Amino acid sequence: MSVPETSAPYAPQPQGAPEVTTRRGLLDRLTARLTGLYDAREARSIALVALAESSGLPLSALLTDPGAPMAADGFEAMAAQLAAGRPVQYVVGHTEFYGHRFTVREGVLIPRPETEELVSWVVHDERRARALLDVGTGSGCIAASLALALPGAEVFAADLSDAALAIAAENCCTLGARVTLRKADALGGLDEIFPGPFDAIVSNPPYLTAQEMSELQPEVAKEPAMALEAGEDGLVFYKAIAEHYQKALRPGGFWRTKVRSGVCTSSASCRAIRWCRSRFISSMAA
Repeated sequence: MSVPETSAPYAPQPQGAPEVTTRRGLLDRLTARLTGLYDAREARSIALVALAESSGLPLSALLTDPGAPMAADGFEAMAAQLAAGRPVQYVVGHTEFYGHRFTVREGVLIPRPETEELVSWVVHDERRARALLDVGTGSGCIAASLALALPGAEVFAADLSDAALAIAAENCCTLGARVTLRKADALGGLDEIFPGPFDAIVSNPPYLTAQEMSELQPEVAKEPAMALEAGEDGLVFYKAIAEHYQKALRPGGFWRTKVRSGVCTSSASCRAIRWCRSRFISSMAA
C-alpha cells in the first residue's frame, strides 16, 4: 500500500513545545469539559470568552476562521479552573461593564449586565446631580461609570470589604474616574461617614435569602457571600437603607436601586421596607 504524499513532511514538536491544534478543536474540547456544569449553550459561550481572552483574539476570529492553528499552552490550567466552577471573569481577570473594562477577582461581585440599566437610568435622570452615593460599591463599576458619565457630579462610594475597596480603587485609577471611596457598613453608621446631602443614593445591594444561598449555581457560589446574602427574607439591606438614609437625600432626591424579582409586587414587602423616595428596577435573583 502506497502512502499518499503530503504537502509538508511530519516534524515532531520539540519536547516542551506547546501543543498546537485548531481554534475549533480547543473550543470543542473546552465546551465538552464545561457541559454538565452548565447547559450546552452557556458552556460554549463561556468557552468562547475564555479562549478569546487567553489568545487575545476577538470572538469573531474564533467563529469565522475556526480551522486556523491555535497553541494550547495554558489551556489545561484554564480549563481546570473553569471546570471547577470558577467564574470565567475571575479566570481572565476582568469583565466589561457600561463600555468600560473592570478588573474583577475573588472578593468582589461580578458586575451583571442588568446593572447597566441602573447606571443608564441614573445618568439619564440625574444629569444635573451635584453629589451621588453608591452603597456597596464592590468593583466600583456603578460609581466609576457614573463619575465618567456625569463629570459634573461628585461621586462617593461605600463598601465594608477591604478587598472590594482595593479593587474599586484600582478600577477608578485605571479608568480615571474621580470617586471618593470610604469603608462603611450599609447596615449602620453610613449616614455618619457620608452625611450628604446627595441628589441620589444608588445601590445594588445583596438580596438573596438564606434558602437561595444554599441553592446557588457553582460559579455564583464562588462570589463573596457578603455581596449576595441578605437574611432570611432577602430584605435586610433595603430595610436599613430606607430606615436610615432618607436624611442624606436633598429635597426631591431619590434612592435608586435594584430589587429582587417579586419584591415590587408584594405589598407586604413594600410595607416592611417602608420605601422612602425610591425608584427601582426589578432583577432576577443571581
